[in-house]
Amino acid sequence: MKMLPTLFRAFSAALLMIGGVAQARTAETATPALWQVKDDDTTIYLFGTVHVMKPDIDWFHGDVKRAFDRADTLVLEIIEPDDPNAIGATMAGLAMAKDGVKLSDRLTPDARTKYQAAMDANGLPWRTFDMFNPWMSGMALSVAPLEKLGYKNDLGAEKILRSAVTGAGKKVEALETVEQQVGFFASLPMEQQLQFLNATVDGLPDMEKEFGDLLRYWQAGQPDKLAASMNESLEATPELAQVLLTGRNANWAKWIKARLEQPGTVFVAVGAGHLAGKGSVQEQLKALGVQAKRMKKVKP
Repeated sequence: MKMLPTLFRAFSAALLMIGGVAQARTAETATPALWQVKDDDTTIYLFGTVHVMKPDIDWFHGDVKRAFDRADTLVLEIIEPDDPNAIGATMAGLAMAKDGVKLSDRLTPDARTKYQAAMDANGLPWRTFDMFNPWMSGMALSVAPLEKLGYKNDLGAEKILRSAVTGAGKKVEALETVEQQVGFFASLPMEQQLQFLNATVDGLPDMEKEFGDLLRYWQAGQPDKLAASMNESLEATPELAQVLLTGRNANWAKWIKARLEQPGTVFVAVGAGHLAGKGSVQEQLKALGVQAKRMKKVKP
């Protein structure tokens, strides 16, 4: 189960605004994977993103940049509001425990001790979080340590793509709303929320290595290795995987198939985990009779 937190860290980083300062290093040239779905008058590019990044990764070039430049529409998972506090307000509203039970009281004594220590170590006030349901703390603990490691939301692929749209005359659309995306967590049964939180706490010591591995696979354009890294958590928690990953992939595949009915060129950018492994968007498209072709490795 130790890979579970990595899966959620990649997802939840899209929902929380991360600050922090990273140390500049020699730039690394990345060649992330890119796929194409097309018919006679429509081309849809599928690009897997990483929501948080360090300033030493150069990925927006080659085939990825050319595909983006050709597109008249950019499609993201969500469109973040201009006010960063808006996401926090949405999350807090959905996270408030309605039954009056403190989060700490939901945990076993051993789990409570480890949880509170983890919150303290990452500068998160566990007493304040006692008013929320477990998924909120799980998400906070999924993101806060990445800030310490130098990862920044402002350097995430979505931010770079949104910035590139400015002045380019492209439309920007979203597959989901912020409320929908946060709602996936908020609607989880309490047992699964506690499982998510406890697994996140247990996985904190391995966070740097695990997230680093996923980022390295993304940079190298190796979705199969990225999927293999996530397989353990997906197989161990099929209910969570269905809600947060494969179910959404199926919805997006239907959207892509329907979008083929409209002429134009679209650049779809979603978390890299959605384009890797069993139940991926590409696999869901295949089940709908639509082929997603992997493009040649990106060139600088």
